Amino acid sequence: MDQEHVLKLLESLRKALKDIQSNSFFTSNASSYAPIKFLLDPETKPHSVLSETPCLFKLSQLLCNLKTLIEKLEKIQDHGLKSLVRGQITRHKISQVVKSIEAEIRAYFDRVSVVNLVKTLELEESEEEEKVEVLSEFTKRLLKGFDIDFQDLVLKAKVFSILEKLLCDSNCSKRVREHVALAIDALASFNRNVFVGLVLMGPTIQALVSMGSSSSIRVLFSLINLVRSPLVDEIHSRGLIPKLIELLGSADLSVQVAALDCVCEIAYIGRSEVIEAMLQEGLIGKLMELQRSEHGDNLIKRDQRINGGSDSDSEVICDCEEAGNGPFANCVARFAVQVEVGEGLTSTEKEEVKLEILRRVREASVSEAESGTVVAAVLWGSSP
Repeated sequence: MDQEHVLKLLESLRKALKDIQSNSFFTSNASSYAPIKFLLDPETKPHSVLSETPCLFKLSQLLCNLKTLIEKLEKIQDHGLKSLVRGQITRHKISQVVKSIEAEIRAYFDRVSVVNLVKTLELEESEEEEKVEVLSEFTKRLLKGFDIDFQDLVLKAKVFSILEKLLCDSNCSKRVREHVALAIDALASFNRNVFVGLVLMGPTIQALVSMGSSSSIRVLFSLINLVRSPLVDEIHSRGLIPKLIELLGSADLSVQVAALDCVCEIAYIGRSEVIEAMLQEGLIGKLMELQRSEHGDNLIKRDQRINGGSDSDSEVICDCEEAGNGPFANCVARFAVQVEVGEGLTSTEKEEVKLEILRRVREASVSEAESGTVVAAVLWGSSP
């Protein structure tokens, strides 16, 4: 029997089990057993298919046990106390068997999906859409939560190595690599004790930064948030800070926003060496540029409005209220606040960094008005 038929049969069985549980099946009359009794009958084709499939032998046995328990429950006719107790015990046993059957079905689907994932990703002839589909399904499965049996399947199939290889393959399509990155992120969340170490030891972080897409940088942000200091130290030791800062100047707004999120998260977590490395790469100057851009505070326009000698103070106030709606609004102060409330620096180091930020703000400002506005925001701690 082909695998596709087996999968359809198991899906039907799983649906029947769900219907049973949702419809309070175990307290209903004998006619309610019809949806599943056909699948449980040893004389039917569905049952024979399962019993003849080696890896489904245990499932076949469980189905036989379920059939026996259902028949036993059907024979309990009277409503005496003894029958009620017997019925309750039988229903409990049925419930336990149903859980075991669901676990076996899930395990079979997991085995098939992992085999299909590996086959599709390793086969050069596989279409991009096929790879994206299996990667999406794999990621969804991981996000359902930890499962030791599924983890064993993933480890035995060397899935992480396959994903890592694809992520670093520049000949692989960007779309596939982005879905690979999402799968790796999901693996790290699935069990950080196992997969975070693989992320740190391999080329994953380098590949994410090198890709430089909004998706890859969002995955990097997620990993930074998950792994914390060890990953930030790894980014610094591999010399990736300059590349990350460079992405703030990307022509793609979504990449700039993702990079800013990473920079601010690193500011909260990073040690003094990391913060210093970012400042030496001209971070404050780049943040000032972003802040005065159309997606920031539009400080230049505000400065021009003020210096233009507006006769109405209310117009200036209105101008200031309209400013600050972009994704880069107050981004200098946002960075400064992350450093100040962060966990990577001592109180003394935080004070020194704050003074250095203020010095660089004054250097990067195009006018006294801009300098005063940003310095005030840093000093008074605008919300990050």
